[in-house]
Amino acid sequence: MVRIIVSFLAVWLQMTSLNAQSYEPSFRPDELQDQPAGPQNQVVVLGTPHLSGLPENFKPEMVNPVVDRFSDWKPEFIAVEDMSGLRCAAMKQMPTRFASQISRYCYDTTAAEAASGLSVFEAVAEIQERLENLDAERSPSERRRNALLFLAAGEPGSALVQWLYLKEEERIATDGLTEELVLELEKSRTRVNEVNLIAAPIAMRAGLERLWSVDAQDYYAGDGDEAAYAAALTAAWDNPSVSERLKRDRALSLALGEPGELLALYRAYNAPEYASLAYAGDWGAALTEPSSGRYGRKYVAYWETRNLRMVANMREVLGRSPGSRMLSIVGASHKAYYEAYLSQMRDVALVDVVPMLTE
Repeated sequence: MVRIIVSFLAVWLQMTSLNAQSYEPSFRPDELQDQPAGPQNQVVVLGTPHLSGLPENFKPEMVNPVVDRFSDWKPEFIAVEDMSGLRCAAMKQMPTRFASQISRYCYDTTAAEAASGLSVFEAVAEIQERLENLDAERSPSERRRNALLFLAAGEPGSALVQWLYLKEEERIATDGLTEELVLELEKSRTRVNEVNLIAAPIAMRAGLERLWSVDAQDYYAGDGDEAAYAAALTAAWDNPSVSERLKRDRALSLALGEPGELLALYRAYNAPEYASLAYAGDWGAALTEPSSGRYGRKYVAYWETRNLRMVANMREVLGRSPGSRMLSIVGASHKAYYEAYLSQMRDVALVDVVPMLTE
């Protein structure tokens, strides 16, 4: 009798495994042909290198053609690879669990909270109320106050947008801003990263009031053996695809001294073949690495979860004004995942970014 039960369970498990592998859902949102009432949301995903990691031959003014092209597209929302103040405030309630993420990805609101007398949550509520009237003419005093509120809310990119609207003589320590915060805002104008040099200037030129921080670094899958995890991934990443990708990246970066080469770099980072090469060397390799702890698969779980949350944050923002244009600026490794997930949304039309980067 026991043998019969065991045999039955073995067959049942085998059939279940086969069914799980062969099952295809009948509902495929990406294959539906219905259309929304009114225009669809348009989303263009600009995959970018992290500008802070480019060699010394990169100069901030090289971004001007990129800023020009996407300003002309007139986005109504701009999503960036930053952590929101609200998400960081929640993570700070568990400082032991998220200590590393907080120190690396969260803006320190201490000085701005002290200057404004507001917590992150209070600052978020006040700035949202102040920006409800999108057609309002904003005085220099209002812009300075808005910059302070965004800093207190943990949104330095949006604070910079407000600051860029001001004339040089209007960028002063008043309306709650301290000399320390003014100096910080001034330095942020030339800080080498894609949020400060590209996203914020585009937002100002497009007449927007803010950026939308969509990153999600609050993934937690329990404590584990960090040394074994690192060793497994290091071994997985030792492959020809990674070598080829690094070789291409280096060649593109070293060519930046030539006119127009930043656009060439962006075209390469946004080409389909870049996504394929990145996957083969990174998540594809991690998925199949054979460690007993299945560390590669844990890494892929982190990566997919993070991208899903980022796209969910973008989709939520689009829900504020259906039929809008969104520019999403994100590290090039995220681009293919963004577009794969966004393509399943029933009210999102993806825009090819490559023609926008062509000379």
